[in-house]
Amino acid sequence: MGKPIMIVGTSSGAGKSLTVAAICRILTNKGFNVAPFKMQNMSLNSMVSIEGGEMSVAQYVQSIACKKPPSVVYNPILLKPENGKTYIIFKGEFVDKVKPGSYMMDKKMKYFNEGIKDLKKLLSENDYVIIEGAGSPVEINLKPYDITNMAVAKAVNADTIIVTDINRGGSFASIVGTMELLDENEKDLIKGFVFNKFFGSKDLLNDGFDYLEKRYGVKTLGVIPYFKHQIPEEDSMIEWEQKTGDLDIRIVKLPRISNFSDFMPLSWYNGIKYIDSANEVGGDILIIPGSKSTVEDLIWMKENGIYEKILNAHKNKTFIVGICGGFQMFSKKIFDNVESNKTVEGFGFIPYDTHFNEEKRSVNISGNVLFNNKKYEVSGYEIRHGETSIKENEFGTFDGKKSGYLSNKVLGTYLHGIFFNTKFTQEFLNYFRERKGLKHKDFSTISIDNEINNWANFVSKNINLEELL
Repeated sequence: MGKPIMIVGTSSGAGKSLTVAAICRILTNKGFNVAPFKMQNMSLNSMVSIEGGEMSVAQYVQSIACKKPPSVVYNPILLKPENGKTYIIFKGEFVDKVKPGSYMMDKKMKYFNEGIKDLKKLLSENDYVIIEGAGSPVEINLKPYDITNMAVAKAVNADTIIVTDINRGGSFASIVGTMELLDENEKDLIKGFVFNKFFGSKDLLNDGFDYLEKRYGVKTLGVIPYFKHQIPEEDSMIEWEQKTGDLDIRIVKLPRISNFSDFMPLSWYNGIKYIDSANEVGGDILIIPGSKSTVEDLIWMKENGIYEKILNAHKNKTFIVGICGGFQMFSKKIFDNVESNKTVEGFGFIPYDTHFNEEKRSVNISGNVLFNNKKYEVSGYEIRHGETSIKENEFGTFDGKKSGYLSNKVLGTYLHGIFFNTKFTQEFLNYFRERKGLKHKDFSTISIDNEINNWANFVSKNINLEELL
């Protein structure tokens, strides 16, 4: 039977996901068989697993850290909030749409019990399973209903580490508060503390470490300095970027925006600016991203004037990009009998309609796209209900089928992750640089695997895992 190690945090954004990824890669590089696990994740950012189901970005990355194909088993429950309802994705498949209170009181124990079976199976198959918690393990209003933090640790008797973000301030108080609110049998599982995102001299923290060890009998396992990386992260504590570069790239921050990790490469290579008001519409490139509710977000843009401004920008020099839901909004009409049960007029940038299907398409996919008269092999994934049948001016071909739309004014595609294809993205950005009279730039390929390795090597120098192994 493998050993479970649980990572909980003093808050959201403390660094749990990346700490898990680092430990997964450190142990994998040591030759151990390792798997990640998180019972429940709430996010509008999801990716497609090897089984073709939806899973969270964090566990997808952690799978790569373990050098294993991303599987829904590593993230049994994925919750997607929308319009006061919670969409429940269990083992990659949609199973129910309920009110949050109904899920908390009535539904989740069934999924928790099934998830624990999966976790115990993973423990039987691996040397280590590194488990991630969610938010804080001691939120007083949530603790009685916990299925993600100490409930999981207790179910498998996991040695548990508390991670805190010291850069925010108050980290010692946060750890003390967390320890004081844990039950006694939960405190017994705590084997170490980790301070994350530190700037300065670690010696200045020694008095605090001594206090924690004297009060709780628990050592501080490490202090991890701030480390700049390019690893996709969860969205719960996302900071909406407001700094663009040589090219003015703006992204509409839809109320129900999803899969905005799509735009990380544009941030790395140029800079991006998220906008949410009509007077901000414009720029060299304007992107309408994916949405959990395409029609409702389109209506939102019509109500606040963004829709009209985008129509005007399209007539001028702004190039409009639509990804998934954003692409569907390009249609003449959207017929949605799945998410909103409404039919609405789109922007009319393409001469086709979009029809929503009850069955959701979730698939990893690769194919060819054409941009600036050059063909590129690309890969990514699709998660959608809508179908837009393209007859001409297609952007690409996937599985022998025309997909997406390209003209000199717009680019629309269902392919999430398109900008992670470096050769295509380099051509895309340089096309617009040339239009502005700027020099071409060469963009180095960013490997998520290499980024994880660099991060893990950095963490290994700043944390003492031997205390747990």
